[in-house]
Amino acid sequence: MKARRPVDWPSAAAGVARLIPRDRLHPAVLGWADGRPRAERWAVALSGGADSVGLLLLLWAHWPGRRANLRAFHFDHRLRGAESAADARFCAGVCSALGVPLVSGIWGAARASRSEATARAARFGFIEREMAARRMRVLWLGHQQDDIAETMLMRLARGSGGAGLAAPRAIHAFGTVPGGTRGRFHARPLLSVKKSEIVRALRASGAAWREDSSNARGAHFRNRLRLDVIPRWIRAAQRDALSGAALSRELLEEDDSALEAWVDFLGPVGDDGSLSVAGLAGRPRAVVRRSLHRWLLLQPRAGELSRQGFDALLRAVERGAPVRHSLGPEGFAAIRAGRLRFEPGRRGRTPH
Repeated sequence: MKARRPVDWPSAAAGVARLIPRDRLHPAVLGWADGRPRAERWAVALSGGADSVGLLLLLWAHWPGRRANLRAFHFDHRLRGAESAADARFCAGVCSALGVPLVSGIWGAARASRSEATARAARFGFIEREMAARRMRVLWLGHQQDDIAETMLMRLARGSGGAGLAAPRAIHAFGTVPGGTRGRFHARPLLSVKKSEIVRALRASGAAWREDSSNARGAHFRNRLRLDVIPRWIRAAQRDALSGAALSRELLEEDDSALEAWVDFLGPVGDDGSLSVAGLAGRPRAVVRRSLHRWLLLQPRAGELSRQGFDALLRAVERGAPVRHSLGPEGFAAIRAGRLRFEPGRRGRTPH
C-alpha cells in the first residue's frame, strides 16, 4: 500500500492501538512484558510490511514508558532491486516520525537464487549481532495468527514433532548469553490477531506499509500455502480454521513443556556429559527421544545425524545393550555399562 499523503505516524499509532487494544494481544506476552525491567531495551524487527509496522505502532502506543528504549532493526536483502531500497527508506521515515532509532543492514551475499531459509538466516544473523553489540536481549517479531497455520502446514510436510509444531511461540527463550546466565527472548504479541485485523486497523488509522511483490508469486513453499492451500482449507473447514490452528499450537506447546519438565526431572545427562541409558529404561519414547536430543546438542564433535541415523541411535538407547554407533568422522556414540558416551575416532580413520 502506498500513502496518498504524508502519514501522521503518532496519530496512526494511537488509532491502531484503539482498534487492537492491549487485551487483543497474546496474554502470555502481556504478562511477560509488563514484568520486564523498566530500563530494558527492546528490539523490533521491521521489514516495512503490514505485520511489522503494526507491531511497531502497537508497542509505541501500548507501552509509552518504553519508547525511549525501543530500537528498530531493518535488513535489506537486496533481492528486489529498487523495491528493497524503497523499503529501507520507508522504515527510516516511520522510525524518524516516532523517534525510534533505526539500525539498518544490507546483505552483501545477496543472490536471486538464494533460498528463503538462507535469506531469513542472514536477516536474523544481522539482528542478533547488532543486538549483542548493544547488549539487548528481547526481540519483538510481527508473526500473526495466519503465520501459525502456514508454519504448522510446512512442518507437517517435513514430519516435525510436537516441539516443531508448537512454533512460532508467543515467548521463546534461548539459552544463555556469553559471559552470563541470562537468556535471550523472542516475543510475538500478534499471534492472537489475524492478518486481516492488522490490515484493517492500519487502513482505518491512515497508516501505510510496504508490500513485498515476491509474496504474490509461488516461488516459495510458504507463498504457495498462503496463496493456494490455506484459502481452500478455510473454505473447506467452514469454520474459523485459523483460530483452530492457533489453539492447537497452544495445546502442543503445553504438551511440549510437560515433556521438557519430565526430562528435567529425570536429569539423564550427568555432570560428565554422559547419558544414563539405564535411567531411561521403560520411559516413553518421547522422553527418551528428547533426552537423546539434549545429549547430542552437548557433543561439539558429533556430526549431523540424518533422521535415519538418529532413529537407529534412539533404538539402540531404548535397547540399552552395548553398542558403538558412528557420529561422523570425529567419533562414535558408545553405550557401555548403562551410559551413552562420545568416544573419539582414531585419527585418519573413518568410523563404521
